[in-house]
Amino acid sequence: MTPELLARLQAARAAQRPVVLLTRLSDGEQHLWPEDALPGALADAAQQALNSDRTAQFPLDGEAWFLQPHNPPLRLIIVGAVHAGQALAPLGAAMGFAVTVIDPRGSFATSERFPGVTLNHDWPDEAMAALAPDARTAIVTLTHDPKLDDPALDVALKSPAFYIGALGSKRTHAKRVERLTELGHDATAIARIAAPVGLDIGAVTAPEIALSIVAQIVARRRGK
Repeated sequence: MTPELLARLQAARAAQRPVVLLTRLSDGEQHLWPEDALPGALADAAQQALNSDRTAQFPLDGEAWFLQPHNPPLRLIIVGAVHAGQALAPLGAAMGFAVTVIDPRGSFATSERFPGVTLNHDWPDEAMAALAPDARTAIVTLTHDPKLDDPALDVALKSPAFYIGALGSKRTHAKRVERLTELGHDATAIARIAAPVGLDIGAVTAPEIALSIVAQIVARRRGK
C-alpha cells in the first residue's frame, strides 16, 4: 500500500466514513471507494461489501479483486436505564454493538446496574446531538416518559440511524405520534419507529423484551 493510500484510509477511519479497500490480486493495484472512481460493476460490488460488512472477491475483465470493507463501528443507543435496558445492553454488546445508555436520572444509570457500559447523564436531546447517530446506529427509547423519550426520538428521526424503536403500547404510540407530528415530523418519518418495539415473540419479562428488541435490530440490519 502506498503511503498516500494508507493516509487516506486512516483519515476515513478516523472520520468514521465507510470505505472499501480494493486490491487487484494479479498486480496489487489498489483503490479506495467511494473516493476513487471505479467501473460500475466493481463499485456495485464495493457497495455490497459495505452493506454486508464482509470481505469479498469480485471478477472483472478476467482479473480478481479483493474487497475489504472498513465500516464505522455499530452503535446501540439506549434511552432509559430501566430493567429492559439492563437486559438489552449486554445482548447488544454480544451482537457487536458499542452500547451507550442515556439517562439523566443518576440513580438509575449507575455503573453498578450497567457494568462495562458507557453511561451518559445528559438530557436525551443534548446527548443524542453529541453522539450524532449515523447509518450504523440503532436507537431504542425505553423510559415511557415523554419528557425523556420524545426529545431523543426527535433527534433520532432527523438522523440516518438504521433502526429506531420505542417501548410502549399501541395506545401510547398513538399519543407519541401526535406529539412528534406537532414537532414537525411527517407520517413517513414517524413510520421509521418500530412501535411496539421488538419482534412479536410474546415477550413479558425484561429479558424477553430485550431479546425481542435485539432480534428486530439484527433483522433490520440484515435487511429482513
